[in-house]
Amino acid sequence: MNPSPEQVTASQSAVRAAGDRTIEQYQNWMQTNAAAHLMRSARQSGLTARLREKQHTLEELCESLSLQRETTALLLDALVAIGLVEQYGEDFALARAGHLLCQYDDDLGDRRWESLVGRLKAPESAASVDGADYRAQIAATQWIHTAAAMQAAEILDIGGQDACPGPKILDLGCGSAVWSCAMAHRDADAVIVAVDEPAALQSARSTAESIGLGDRFKTIESDPLAATVGRQQFELVVLAQMLSGYSDDQAASLLEKAAAALKPGGRIAVPDFYIGPGRAGLKESLGRLSIHLATPQGRVRDLRECQGMFQAAGLGGIQFTYLAASEAGLGMMVAESMAK
Repeated sequence: MNPSPEQVTASQSAVRAAGDRTIEQYQNWMQTNAAAHLMRSARQSGLTARLREKQHTLEELCESLSLQRETTALLLDALVAIGLVEQYGEDFALARAGHLLCQYDDDLGDRRWESLVGRLKAPESAASVDGADYRAQIAATQWIHTAAAMQAAEILDIGGQDACPGPKILDLGCGSAVWSCAMAHRDADAVIVAVDEPAALQSARSTAESIGLGDRFKTIESDPLAATVGRQQFELVVLAQMLSGYSDDQAASLLEKAAAALKPGGRIAVPDFYIGPGRAGLKESLGRLSIHLATPQGRVRDLRECQGMFQAAGLGGIQFTYLAASEAGLGMMVAESMAK
């Protein structure tokens, strides 16, 4: 039986649509790669550093950096198009996102991603990776999760009518303490005990000071794995972006320490990367790969495996939610202490 004219037309349309999607994907890849090269060229030529100081005209940039005018003008147009640079009349200025990039990832993550081929060909090279650098990077950039931290505090109903008033919160491996501070901000009587290395605690204190926590923010200077935090002292323990950065044994040990610190019926909140049942998008895939490259034995675990770890630590009532406010694709597991 021959296909009808309508079926032929539908089939041709489907083929054209598939071809259009292929071309669009190809173009997107090429543009993404080109954008990265534009930013590297801006950095290597000195344009980024000069615009970070203050805004300049095209002529000023070319003269001070000995750049060719026509090529520089085309590069600046492209940098404006991708949002790294902003133009005001004849003046060019580094965009706010560009300033942040210079402050935290001036090399566009090249040091991290250039290690990928080495790990592919020599897995044993993971032994030379220092996980402390990964945790320091988290502390330096954790402020980008402020919106997600506020959402997490809302999900936990901190300060709500049915919540425990004035909870004592342990932030174990606090980083810059964005997550716990967002929670304490919702309850004027909440108290935080933040635990981490000295550099992280410096960032954490700045976060606490910025929202006026004062004496409600206390610190313990220690490696989270080795810290002594007491037993059954806290209504809430926060383990933010920690478990995925450690080996299985270390993660289990940290979770057991956190569970032991909870009062009976207390809760633990673990914002982190997780592997869910669906196919990972680009940001989730990059997050998992980044942790793999930046830590000796850290890895993102699937939800079922994490549930088993929580249960082994004496935790129950386990719930999970994706944090829609997280641009990085973080989720949060919450569980209760089953101790009596």
